[in-house]
Amino acid sequence: MGRVRHKRTHHARRDVSRGARTRARKLDQDQVHANLTDPSKSLALTHPSTLDPSKAGLGQFYCIACDRHMPSAQHLEAHQKSKVHKRRLKRVLEEEPFTPEEAERAAGIGVDNRQRNAAAMEA
Repeated sequence: MGRVRHKRTHHARRDVSRGARTRARKLDQDQVHANLTDPSKSLALTHPSTLDPSKAGLGQFYCIACDRHMPSAQHLEAHQKSKVHKRRLKRVLEEEPFTPEEAERAAGIGVDNRQRNAAAMEA
């Protein structure tokens, strides 16, 4: 009998594979910020015109900051009192969302408009 392998064994772990997939991904911070700041979007999300049977609570009880549907109004109230919700709401409201230009600059893509000196141009 050999030794037990401890690394590279995440193939059958359900939480690891679920975390990696993008099918049921939560909204990013910039999308949540846009939903919170735009009154028409937030009204459409919190008071839907049609009921959706595929969502919890038929899509009526939605937390915009956490991007979650709750099964009832009591669950939504309890969620809004939770520390997880308060932390996420504070983070979304205080931090400005990243713009595409900032993301490109962070990746090293962008316009290089800095002044060149003569010695650097000759070399």
